[in-house]
Amino acid sequence: MVTTDIAQLSEECNTWREALRSQREEFTRMKNELQQAAAHITSKEALKDVEHYENQFDIQLANIHDLKQSIKSHNRMPAFQLVSDDGAPPETMISGYKKLSAEYQHLRHTLHEIKNDFQKFLVNYT
Repeated sequence: MVTTDIAQLSEECNTWREALRSQREEFTRMKNELQQAAAHITSKEALKDVEHYENQFDIQLANIHDLKQSIKSHNRMPAFQLVSDDGAPPETMISGYKKLSAEYQHLRHTLHEIKNDFQKFLVNYT
């Protein structure tokens, strides 16, 4: 049986948080890029898309922040829980880790789709 120790879980959480920081920077950059492009767009349909992307960027920046905070809180959990006799993390920590992993993967997929759609939008309207 493969056992995972707290240090491995913590390192993975730190990797996720760093990736989310990078995503936050990229979405902030894209939001600025959208604002610059919007100044030159006159089509009503394209302006609806601009509003859509503005909303998506705000929502996803909030999602990134919330998930980073959840990961940070989870990563602090080991200090308050007992490790089992075999050195394995407690089941509540592992289940929390699995939940965060699923949320992280889902958010990553969503962010990737939005980035791709946004790049297509820029090519069509700028």
